[in-house]
Amino acid sequence: MVRVGFVVEGYCEKILLESNNFRDWARQHNILICEPIINARGGGNLCPKNINASITECHRLANPDKIMILTDLECDICVTATKARIGGDVNQVVVAKKALEAWFMADTKAMRRWLKNNDFQGENEPENTQDMPWDRLKEIAKSYHKEGRGPGTRKIGFAKIMINKLEFSIERAANHPNCASAKYFLEKLQKLT
Repeated sequence: MVRVGFVVEGYCEKILLESNNFRDWARQHNILICEPIINARGGGNLCPKNINASITECHRLANPDKIMILTDLECDICVTATKARIGGDVNQVVVAKKALEAWFMADTKAMRRWLKNNDFQGENEPENTQDMPWDRLKEIAKSYHKEGRGPGTRKIGFAKIMINKLEFSIERAANHPNCASAKYFLEKLQKLT
């Protein structure tokens, strides 16, 4: 079993990787997710001048065989630019296109649970929303008359609900025909073994 350590951009990615569903998937693929997952606390800390401290911390505390970085594309022009900006001595850098919330939209089953509406047919282009995926989630909530302000104002709280309560599945997101970065994430993780 390969021991994989993670350095992540923020709390939402950390919540995903610490979830039981994700850890179960990893064990099925002979991957042990090392503790702790290192939260860089923002994409600005995933740059050459700051990344080495997080990588060193991951090596020291988690003792992994391999290290992977999980971050968002945000406003970078392309994935290659994001990877080049990060640098660092890691085995793999995976970039969620635009933001992790696109992966949530790609899991139609979890979205139906969140909306409490089985008529939701899924988001056709979760990684290619006009604005950021967070904004699209708010639009979806409004169109389905979701009580309150939709996903709320805090991404962390929404991530906890999607992952822990509504059983978001990275596998279902990866199976979406237009969520290539989730599929890439699982494929690259499996190739570390």
